[in-house]
Amino acid sequence: MKKRVGLLTAGGDSPGLNAVLRGVGKAALECFGMEVVGFRDGFRGLMENRKMRLEEETLSGILTVGGTILGTSRDKPHRMPVGGRVLDMTDVIVENYARNRLDVLVCLGGGGTTKNAYRLMQKGLDVVTLPKTIDNDVAMTDVSLGFDTALGIATEAIDRLHSTAHSHHRIIVVETMGHNAGWLALGAGLAGGADVILIPEIPYDVRKVAQAILKRSRGGKHFSIVTVAEGARPRPGTDIGEVLKKKRPSGKAEAVDGGEWGAQHVGHTMRLAEQLEKLTGLESRVSILGYLQRGGTPSAGDRSLATRLGTKCAELIHEGVYGVMVAARGDSTKPVPLEEVVRKLKAVPHDHSWVESARLVGTSLGD
Repeated sequence: MKKRVGLLTAGGDSPGLNAVLRGVGKAALECFGMEVVGFRDGFRGLMENRKMRLEEETLSGILTVGGTILGTSRDKPHRMPVGGRVLDMTDVIVENYARNRLDVLVCLGGGGTTKNAYRLMQKGLDVVTLPKTIDNDVAMTDVSLGFDTALGIATEAIDRLHSTAHSHHRIIVVETMGHNAGWLALGAGLAGGADVILIPEIPYDVRKVAQAILKRSRGGKHFSIVTVAEGARPRPGTDIGEVLKKKRPSGKAEAVDGGEWGAQHVGHTMRLAEQLEKLTGLESRVSILGYLQRGGTPSAGDRSLATRLGTKCAELIHEGVYGVMVAARGDSTKPVPLEEVVRKLKAVPHDHSWVESARLVGTSLGD
C-alpha cells in the first residue's frame, strides 16, 4: 500500500521553502511511490482540512521561487483562534490526520513549529520536521533553511550602506532579524566589514561602542557601520538616557522598515542610534532591514540544502523513521530525535570562530 505523506509549512516564511517541498515531494513520488498531500497555511490548514495534492506538475518550476506555495501561519494546534476565541484544536487535527489516512506529517518550520509537531507526536501522530528559519537558532542542526539567503541579503545591505556612511561621515545602525540569537547580525556584520556588531549573547555597553567609533574617527575614519541584532540589549547598568516613548524620536535617525518584533524593538534600535549620536557628535541613521531578509529567490546554498534535507526526509519516511528532525551535519544529514531538539535555542557561543575572527580584525562587540 502506498504511504500517504502530509506536508505543511508553519511559522514565518523563509527562502527555500518551495525548494524543500520540491525535494520531499519529488523523491516521495518518483523514487518511493508515495502520495503527497499539502495542507494550506500551516497547522490551521490541517485543522480546517484545506489541502491540495502535490504532484509532479505542482512541484515543477518552484525550486527558485521564494515563499511557499502552501502558505503559512503562526497558528498553534493547542492555541488556535476560532470564532473570536482561542481554542485547543489538537483533537481536530488528530482526527483530520486519520481522516486523510496519513502515514506521517512533515512539518517545515523553526523552533515553534518543532514544539508543535512534538506535541502532536505525543498525541500519537507520526511526524518528521525540517529546520527552517533565517534566525539559524534551531538546535541540533548545523544550519537552518533560509539562513544562507538572509545572510547574503543582510551582507549586501551593509555593503551598500558603506558608501552613504562614508560620503556623509555618519554612523549607520543596521538592524537585522534574529530574535534572541545573533547569527544573522554576526555573520552579516563579519562578511560586510561592520565596525561594531551587537548580538543578544553579548550584552553591550553603549559607552564602549561610542569609544570604538571615536577611535575610528581620531584615526581619520569619520563613519562607522553598526550591525545590531533585533534582540541585542545593553548590559544592566550601562544604558544611558531616558526610555524612548512610542512616538518617533526627535533625533535624525530614521527607520526604513519595521522588524518583526514590532515597535518595541524598533524603538530600542532608534534609541541606540540617538545615544551614539549624543556620545560621538556624529550624525546617525537607522536602517531596519525587516522582511527584506525573508523574501526573494533562495541562494544556491539554500536550494542545495533544501534538496538534501527534503530527499533525506522522503528516504527516512520510506524506512519508517519518524519522530525526528532531519538535521544538516556538514555535507550530510542526520535524523535527530525531536526530544533532543524541542525547547532548546542554538545561541552564538562566546568562543565561536566568528566571534574570535571579529575581535581579531578589530570589530567592537560592545563589551
